[in-house]
Amino acid sequence: MFSFYSLVTDVYAMGAPPQNTAQTGGVEGFIMSILPLVLIFVVFYLLLIRPQQKKAKEHRQMIDNLKKGDKVITTGGIYGVIDAVGSETFTVKIAENVKVKIGKHHIISQRSASDED
Repeated sequence: MFSFYSLVTDVYAMGAPPQNTAQTGGVEGFIMSILPLVLIFVVFYLLLIRPQQKKAKEHRQMIDNLKKGDKVITTGGIYGVIDAVGSETFTVKIAENVKVKIGKHHIISQRSASDED
């Protein structure tokens, strides 16, 4: 009678013999199995994490250097001029008699003095 066990042992018997079994174990084998993960992490750090941290640092410095009279753009796309600076907020003048208080983290960029309103 045909059994699953005999099929499995026949299949394993047909496989190629292992090549150079001395390198598959021990410390060398562990290092070779970990190396691709380390390389992926290094590439991930250099291409994604580091540039994002650099951009966040530049944005934080820009926010810290803003003062009254600076022209800014908010994350909502509103153009305005800083009228007052608080500890966590800016008061931004967006029209002749319209002032809005917004959180500091909602300023996305500073406009140059040559930009038109």
